[in-house]
Amino acid sequence: MGAGTSPAGGRNADGADVDATHAGGQAGPVGEQEVPGAEPAGESFAAATGADPEAPAGGSGSSWAPSRRLSLTRDTARPEGGGRAAPGDAPAPARQWPLLSVLCTAGLGLLIVGTDAFDQAFRIGAILIGVALLGGAVLRWVVPSVGMLAVRSRFTDLVTYGLMGTLIVLLALMAQPGPWLNVPILQDVVHFTIR
Repeated sequence: MGAGTSPAGGRNADGADVDATHAGGQAGPVGEQEVPGAEPAGESFAAATGADPEAPAGGSGSSWAPSRRLSLTRDTARPEGGGRAAPGDAPAPARQWPLLSVLCTAGLGLLIVGTDAFDQAFRIGAILIGVALLGGAVLRWVVPSVGMLAVRSRFTDLVTYGLMGTLIVLLALMAQPGPWLNVPILQDVVHFTIR
């Protein structure tokens, strides 16, 4: 070959013309070599960035393509036991009876605390709120499908409802004045922290 090279050739390190088909590679720009079993550079770029290597370049010399790693969550899985508590043809309140029973009990407790209709109403109302949460934990454990009462996994819901319900009941029983439950170690802790 002369001074010019064919589109399928290139020059080696000595400056001599080399035909790409006899050198064992594909025709391409000078300096690119194909490694057996390796992806072409354009495909590895596309896999790494999500961009099309054949797309025309923008004003800055690169094309923009959305990253596959930054995608929005389109849906979430229903928690275990989050199905209907009654058949689909039942009215809506019947399908959500576990949640409604917890909400109604907690609402009754809030109503008693808010109206303060009798002596120790705050204590009775707070105990009802705690009992509602404990009832939610029991329903979450016993009933296979509790509808919207299922928020997370069964274990997480049991721990959350049970712990919060227990704490609210204990605080209601130990509230001053005239606590219904005396825990001596807690009195010592309060006196130690106040001093």
